Amino acid sequence: MTQRDRIVEEIIEKQRLLVQASRASLLRFTMATMPTFRPVQFHRRYYDALTQFAFGAIKKLAVFIPPQCGKSEGSTRRLPAFLLGLNPNYRIAIVSYNSPKARKFNREIQRIIDTPEYNEIFPNTQINSKSVTKGIGAWLRNADECEIIGYRGGFKTVGVGGPLTGDPVDVLIMDDLYKDAASAWSPTVRANIQDWYDTVAETRLHNDSQQLIVFTRWHEDDLGGSLLRQQGLYDAEDNPDGWVVITYPAIKEGEPTEYDPRQPGEPLWPERHSLHKLELIRERNPHVFQSLYQQHPTPKEGLMYHDFNTYDELPTEGVDRCCCDPADTGMDYLCAIFYREYRGYCFVTDVYYTQEDMDVTEPEMVRRLERNGTKECDIEANGAGRLYAKNIERRSRERGNSFTRFTAFPQTQNKAVRIYANSNAVNNIVIMPKGWEQRWPKYHAAMMGFLKVGANPNDDAPDCTTYLVERMNKTNKDLSGFFF
Repeated sequence: MTQRDRIVEEIIEKQRLLVQASRASLLRFTMATMPTFRPVQFHRRYYDALTQFAFGAIKKLAVFIPPQCGKSEGSTRRLPAFLLGLNPNYRIAIVSYNSPKARKFNREIQRIIDTPEYNEIFPNTQINSKSVTKGIGAWLRNADECEIIGYRGGFKTVGVGGPLTGDPVDVLIMDDLYKDAASAWSPTVRANIQDWYDTVAETRLHNDSQQLIVFTRWHEDDLGGSLLRQQGLYDAEDNPDGWVVITYPAIKEGEPTEYDPRQPGEPLWPERHSLHKLELIRERNPHVFQSLYQQHPTPKEGLMYHDFNTYDELPTEGVDRCCCDPADTGMDYLCAIFYREYRGYCFVTDVYYTQEDMDVTEPEMVRRLERNGTKECDIEANGAGRLYAKNIERRSRERGNSFTRFTAFPQTQNKAVRIYANSNAVNNIVIMPKGWEQRWPKYHAAMMGFLKVGANPNDDAPDCTTYLVERMNKTNKDLSGFFF
């Protein structure tokens, strides 16, 4: 074999391996059919999830991603072409907020299937070389529907509210069902989209159908939120018909996960959207940022609290206190707020907000009392609270903490009335550290998403925070002489 023959053979082998990899991974497929694609770390995780969906490992997948992060390239352009390559008999429906947007996706999928790179990876999947609008003796290819030559499969694209008559749907992909904030915040638009899903989209699905929702969250009652409340999260044993949910906040909150291994505070795509840029957006409109970028939609109207004042430097004087509301049931949160009271204001320094059992929270509370140098600790004594308070005091003394004074107090007033009546004072008197939404994301969500009227998941965070103001009133401090 000559050197030239060996080189040719190596090239052929590399090409064979590339084709093989492109058939096994949506990421590799995208890189092969889109040479300009430069995936960053989060793209790799995102495309891994879409690949699992493509091979049937996930039946219902909801992915919530901030704008301008490349979500549609993977889910709505490359994935349908990839699926039809794997199985030309797949009948795919793609839905977007209106017909022009859906038809644009249609044209882009057609262009992918037409490329030589695609033909080399999936030679059996082909569409008509010319436009055909009526299916009389020819395979359809138009702006609304394309059929795979020689197979039963193809793809339809419709605007939400449009028809999905005809064949059953094997894969339903819903991408950006809401055009903008105005449509997402409109009760009429939300109701119409829900009704369309119930009466049109869902009626085309069968037992083995797969569903993919990919969009940016605007409102807690958007279709994604509604389906999650109705059908729940996937659990192999307890809820096999639930949804696998992957959320990519623009700025990471909470601990690393399988799909999002970033550390808290890291931006999603710093090469395109830097942390500085994101923080500027947050400062301009925190509510929109929480929904659109962090995927924590809350209805601005009807919220109990508006944005809290924040501090950069903690006052050097004042009294370090803690209020702790132990969990009464397994669904409740323990909420402990550590703060420095100074000239009529409560500067929050630490928050412990958890559903862990007492054998975990008791030693952790003791450690935090020491770490924060807490002089006075008030623990609500309702239910099991009195025993909890005794245990915390005993453990603290055993560790040599003689500087914290413990008080167990009963709470007899109506909780809802207390929270509502003191909400303005809480917003005015309680000062959060800058970046508190990153330090305590669950506590932040519980406070900033709490509704004045309607069902709330729990009220433990507002209840405990309200006590800071109530205690302040009891001490009858002079509020004059300090302006924030």
